[in-house]
Formats: sequence, structure tokens, C-alpha cells
Amino acid sequence: YFLIFAVMRLTKPTLFTNIPVTCEERDLPGNLFNQLMKDDPSTVKGAETLMLGEMLTLPQNFGNIFLGETFSSYISVHNDSNQVVKDILVKADLQTSSQRLNLSASSSAVAELKPDCCIDDVIHHEVKEIGTHILVCAVSYTTQTGEKMYFRKFFKFQVLKPLDVKTKFYNAETDEVFLEAQIQNITTSPMFMEKVSLEPSMMYNVAELNTVDTAGESESTFGSRTYLQPMDTRQYLYCLKPKQEFAEKAGVIKGVTVIGKLDIVWKTNLGERGRLQTSQLQRMAPGYGDVRLSLETIPDTVNLEEPFDITCKITNCSERTMDLVLEMCNTNSIHWCGVSGRQLGKLHPSSSLHLALTLLSSVQGLQSVSGLRLTDTFLKRTYEYDDIAQVCVVSSEVKQS
Repeated sequence: YFLIFAVMRLTKPTLFTNIPVTCEERDLPGNLFNQLMKDDPSTVKGAETLMLGEMLTLPQNFGNIFLGETFSSYISVHNDSNQVVKDILVKADLQTSSQRLNLSASSSAVAELKPDCCIDDVIHHEVKEIGTHILVCAVSYTTQTGEKMYFRKFFKFQVLKPLDVKTKFYNAETDEVFLEAQIQNITTSPMFMEKVSLEPSMMYNVAELNTVDTAGESESTFGSRTYLQPMDTRQYLYCLKPKQEFAEKAGVIKGVTVIGKLDIVWKTNLGERGRLQTSQLQRMAPGYGDVRLSLETIPDTVNLEEPFDITCKITNCSERTMDLVLEMCNTNSIHWCGVSGRQLGKLHPSSSLHLALTLLSSVQGLQSVSGLRLTDTFLKRTYEYDDIAQVCVVSSEVKQS
């Protein structure tokens, strides 16, 4: 071949690491090892026993490539002969398990390449798949005698998974959805977590619960330096609320609903940036049966044997109109104030009504609001609602103090 082909991965340098060798002064070397470390230009002055040095070293191997990072490579074609070659075409493709991508900056051929000259190219690709990747580099050219030459080289590397992401959903009675995202660093080096955000679907607005207000300023719950050490896990919490146009339908949604997707940005080593986006997160909407009863308002603390008010929301989750009757049954501690067995009227499918109720408690402590019954007069079916909520009951003297 007239041409020589070289491929080198472009990575940032790393800090030099040295292995400190020490001994006690009464040992044979005496202070020799300590003095050698102090004279070593690569060590940190005053902290010679630290493995981390002051110098930078160039990469000695291909290194690891993680999903979400940018793979950069330098490609060079050098004319090692004493003849001029013509029509040189350099092509670089990246073969993955699912597709083949063209990474060449230019698809046009170079007219001629003189002796001891070279053609250089730098390719970049944001890695989006895990597993085996093959960089296929092909060169074609024509010699002075008109002979067409062609050769290829293959470079195989593995793309590893940098993060392990697990999600949990918690459904609140107020149609809110809480998402807990557990993110674990499964690489061998620390990460600086630049951003972990949730991009909600069109149905929801999101509030991030990962900051606290300190002296009027918002501060991360993980501190000012959000480093994630190898194998460490961090929990992020988000609260999703249905938008106004979907709020009325939230109580009757059945099946799987799309919540959104997580957007994670991090930096490693000397600032190499990585980014991952999860697929759309989905949750199974809770089933409420034909009729859903939820609490809109309830006080946290009430006085013993004093009436207090609550507001309930009743939603028809069925596909038929209901004619409902409300019954209130007293328990050992909770007593309802009002008329039991009253008509609530007809409730059409997917519609709701708000109901203000009054009750009192005869027992102190944390008491459960129970004893509501809804009867559909069409089907003669009764729906029972117990343990709707809890309320703290205290004596009037304790509350006033």
C-alpha cells in the first residue's frame, strides 16, 4: 500500500498518579524514600504521600466509553511512498447492533496527495446505544499508473452503561403523582451531577422537590457540590399535578398514563460531558371503581367535641348516570352532624360534585374519618368509604396554649 492509515481516540488527559513508598526512620533506608518523594516533580508539595499528582498524563489506552458521552476520534491518512496518489476518499462508519452511521466530515474525494503529506479528519458521535460498536474506516485511491486501490480497517470498542436509574410512583388522593428517581453511579470515577430534571408530559405540571430555601436562596438538598461517588445512589423527588384542562378528567383516567422523561446531565474527569434521557415513564393509574370519593379540604388539628368542616369531592368514574344517596354512619370516635340518607341528585359520567360535611370527635388522638356510604338507586349498589383521612384531635386547652 502507498498510504498508511492511523486512528486515535481523542480524550482528555488525566492527573498523574504515583504510588508512595515510605518506611520508618529506624529502617535501613532511613529518610531516603521521603526525600525522593519530595524531590519528585510530579508529587504535590507538602502532600507527597497522596497518590494524586500535579502533572497531567496522556491516555495510555483506549479507555472506557459510556452511554451518553461523545466519542471523538482523530483519523489520519499519510502518503508513505515517493509517488503522488490521486482521488483519495476516506470514509468512516460506525456500526452498532441496530444501525450503521456515516461519521465522515466530507464525502468528496481529495484530488491528490503528495509524498509525506497527510489527510486529517476529526469525527464526533454522541453514543446512544449500549454494547459493541465497530468503527469501520475505508480508504480508496488511485496510483500514478491508474491502478485503483482500496483497504479497510476495523476498530471495535464496547459502550458501557454509566448510570442505573430506578423509578417509583406514589399516587396521592388529590390527583398528584410523586415520582422518586433513584440514580446510581456504576462507573469507577466520581461524577458531577450538573442537572437532573423531569420533562413532564402534556398532561402534567412538575415541581422539583430537591431544593430547600436557606436565607432566601434555593440550595440543593445534596449540598453545593453535587458529586456522586462510584456505586453511590441518590434519590430525586418530583411532584406532578394535572393541568387545569386535565384536572377534571384525572379522577376517571384508567389504564397506563405517560408521566414524562428524565433528563440527566453529568461531567467526569476533566469536564467531559455526558447526557442521558430516559424513555417515557409510565405509571398504572389507580382504579377507583365506579364512584371515587376524595377529600379536598380537612383541618390538620381539631378540638375535642367541637364541630369541624371537611369538603369531599365525588366523581362518577362509570359510563352511566348515577342517582346517589348519602348516608353517614357514626363510629366510636367520629360523629357526623347533619341529615343522613339525603339525595345528592343525578351525577353524569366523568362529572363531579363537591360536598361540605360537618363532624366532631369524642376521642383524643389521631382519629380516622370513616363511615360514609353512597348508594346508587338505579342499581341498588352501595359504596362504602372508611379510613378516608386522619385528623389529630386535641383538647381545647392544649390547642389554645
